[in-house]
Amino acid sequence: MWVVILLLVALACCTAWWVITNKDEPPAYPGYLPLIGHAHLLIGDTINLWNLVKMISYKSLKAEGAVSLWIGPRRLYFVADPNDFLKIANTCFQKDEIYEYAKPWVGNGLVTSDALLWKAHRKMLNPAFNPAVLDGFIEMFNSQARRLVKSLEVEAGRGPFDHWAYSRINALETICFGALGIDFRNKNDLFNEYANATEELFSIVLKRFQTIWLHSDFMYNRSELKKRQDKLLTFVHNMSNGILKKKKADLLNCDNVEDKKKGKEAIFKPFLDLILELSREQGTFNDEEIREHVDTIILAGYDTSAIVVTYVLMLVGSYPHIQKKVCEELHEVFGDEDRDVTKQDLSKLVYIDAVFKETMRFYPAAPVVARHLDKDIKLRNCTLSKGKTCILSVYGVHRHAVWGLDAEEFKPERWLDPATLPDVPNAFAGFSMGRRNCIGQAYAGMSIRIILSHIFRNYKVYGDHTKMVARFDILLKPVSGYHVQIEKRNK
Repeated sequence: MWVVILLLVALACCTAWWVITNKDEPPAYPGYLPLIGHAHLLIGDTINLWNLVKMISYKSLKAEGAVSLWIGPRRLYFVADPNDFLKIANTCFQKDEIYEYAKPWVGNGLVTSDALLWKAHRKMLNPAFNPAVLDGFIEMFNSQARRLVKSLEVEAGRGPFDHWAYSRINALETICFGALGIDFRNKNDLFNEYANATEELFSIVLKRFQTIWLHSDFMYNRSELKKRQDKLLTFVHNMSNGILKKKKADLLNCDNVEDKKKGKEAIFKPFLDLILELSREQGTFNDEEIREHVDTIILAGYDTSAIVVTYVLMLVGSYPHIQKKVCEELHEVFGDEDRDVTKQDLSKLVYIDAVFKETMRFYPAAPVVARHLDKDIKLRNCTLSKGKTCILSVYGVHRHAVWGLDAEEFKPERWLDPATLPDVPNAFAGFSMGRRNCIGQAYAGMSIRIILSHIFRNYKVYGDHTKMVARFDILLKPVSGYHVQIEKRNK
């Protein structure tokens, strides 16, 4: 017994000595304990977890960009320097094992696939997200924005309310229409069932991440959580596969022959239709891969879009002078008309675009990205070792000194003059950074700017983001203080 204790003590002392004296590695984050490392810091809820992510981000910035942590014997790195972030992102394309938890739902979609498969599929999917295709979504985005404005009418003049509940449902409707081509607005029962299923699946992924013993496949496969996941996946996948089967039949039967004969193309094509056409023309993607990519678009698209809209309303509502500039620009572009936003209008909405980007800098929806290091990486001030996990802090990059002394302030104006932006081109990581960035960033930017233009033309918004408490459950979400008030604008 004493021999075992002495060996454990000796091992702990050797590990601690190695942590302290290994000079070429990033410095250790404070709070290291023998044997368990920094695992004790993870204890607590998702609010505590977000506070920890922020503290490690700031410590990384003070330590010239990176620190080391241990979860038991497992070492990982935390990087917040923009140049180091980009180097790692463009050197190691393999996602960390944490992304495996979403694979039962989305399989090998772009978010979760290994590096080799991602490279091949990203190249083939890029045409489905080109500007000409996205222009076809503008009418649908306007329609959905009007639908959100209409749904908010019941809250006008009634005091504080939870606007997240409205933006999330609207975003899921929009992404399902854009990805699957299914208009759920006339199928309330089916939409509610699908919405509840996707939201619960997301919660299951998060709960597994937070429950350390469920990281083991052996333990997870025997849990009640896994049984519930399987039941939900049966419904979600059956619906996706049913829609896929019908779409393939329509394509095979050439339902659009008449339009093609007339030289016409559909104004709007869901991503499922576009991917099916790409697959037929290039001989790529089987049915399972197509379904995985569409499910990934839904998973990655609706929650993040809703989060950004939520933060924009809260932030703009907190600063009357910013809201005034938003309204002045909208009046300059639209006058007193309540018309749809056009492609030409989007290029004129310079200040709204600045608000959108500054919101994503200030409250990044995805505040960290995890990569597996498949090789040693030499950074400016240290070396990261092969085989480890690297947490790339988007939040930290957005608070880096390159943003100036006002990095902690919400200032859309910084985006209006190149001289006020960092001279480091990779200082913004709102859609991640490097070649494996978000394929849907143009889609998100277009849809959110159209939503904002409709909301602020119809409502005056009041809020106070300084009272907000945030939580980290892979995405950064508000848990309190995000209630806003709205009033109808006089036309």
